[in-house]
Amino acid sequence: MESHVITRSVNERYARAVTTGEEMCCPTGYNYEELRAFIPDPVLKVSYGCGTPIGLTTVQPGETVLDIGSGGGIDCFEASRRVGASGQVIGLDMTDEMLALAQAHAPTVASNLGYAQSNVEFRKGQAEAMPVEDATADLIVSNCVINLSPDKDTVFREMFRVLRPGGRFSISDIVTDQPLPQYLIHDREKWGDCLSGALPFHQYWHGLRTAGFVNVHQVTLMPWRVIDGFHFLSVTLAGYKMTWTSPTAPQFATLKGPFSQVRDELGHTYQRGIPEPLDPRTAALLQMSHYAGLFLFSKTPTPLTRDDPRWVAVWPDEADCIWKGDFALLTGPLLEAQDDDGHTFSGDTLPVEICSKTRKVLDHALYAPYFGTFNRAGGHVPTEAETCQPSSGCC
Repeated sequence: MESHVITRSVNERYARAVTTGEEMCCPTGYNYEELRAFIPDPVLKVSYGCGTPIGLTTVQPGETVLDIGSGGGIDCFEASRRVGASGQVIGLDMTDEMLALAQAHAPTVASNLGYAQSNVEFRKGQAEAMPVEDATADLIVSNCVINLSPDKDTVFREMFRVLRPGGRFSISDIVTDQPLPQYLIHDREKWGDCLSGALPFHQYWHGLRTAGFVNVHQVTLMPWRVIDGFHFLSVTLAGYKMTWTSPTAPQFATLKGPFSQVRDELGHTYQRGIPEPLDPRTAALLQMSHYAGLFLFSKTPTPLTRDDPRWVAVWPDEADCIWKGDFALLTGPLLEAQDDDGHTFSGDTLPVEICSKTRKVLDHALYAPYFGTFNRAGGHVPTEAETCQPSSGCC
């Protein structure tokens, strides 16, 4: 299906929803009672998405927020409240009916917030060619919109262009566990359902990193729908446009765990307990969230041994493997990670089947932020326990 056909179909679908009140498919997580205190009901009724943009909780007064696919304006108006009267919010959408609705209610929201005038501007445009100046936004949010684009790599590059150095994104979207077949990709109706345009998670993640973002990691991930054996997952991802400066510039980093070995986004490999020298660029990366807790930083080489209380490990049970249909995705920011049972997980591959022992390890609080897990069996699997080691090829 050609790109312009997809765009027209999606545009018509969302334009129709403004007048018909059609329910869209995606799961949401809004607190409507709280939002109703300052956002009119007509806006709340056309609020579609697959998760509340969690990044809005990080907003500081005076910042500039860009919402890609702003629709009726719900996320823009919540951002308006958080950035304060001195901040700015830009809502981008391609549907005239959605833009008209959002613009009509902007003055009411501003008045409810006690602002002299609205700090929200709605612009018409497409995510592949944003009518936004370079280095404008401190934060980019998007809620179940990028999967509707037929050219997501261009969207990711545009996001990087309009974000200020040091800025970040927080986007919720629908991804899949594997490439979709052509009959789903060419299903026009399912494009508007956030289905046909969904990428496999590893391709989506790779696209963001290729655009230049770093520390791209999962905030939330949950199974959503299964169609003909293809699993659709609702995910919220965060990432940054780095300035590559390190305020403290440690000279060495030692992997504490819980992983036995990891590879960062710059391609450096670390083994638990072994100190590695850092250049300023790597030091800046490793001190970011989702990295810093894995490492011990020091001015001199500081090795760790298993009897050191700073050594961290989650050992697998001494038990047989049971195959229950579970699969795992490494969801960043690490390019590769190895557990203490010899399994290596890569962010650039399809989901890996895991047994009951590994599932328990990955569900541990120290591992869970780096993985998404789901079950393809769809019910009880009457399999036998199996004595299994990674080297045997069965685990």
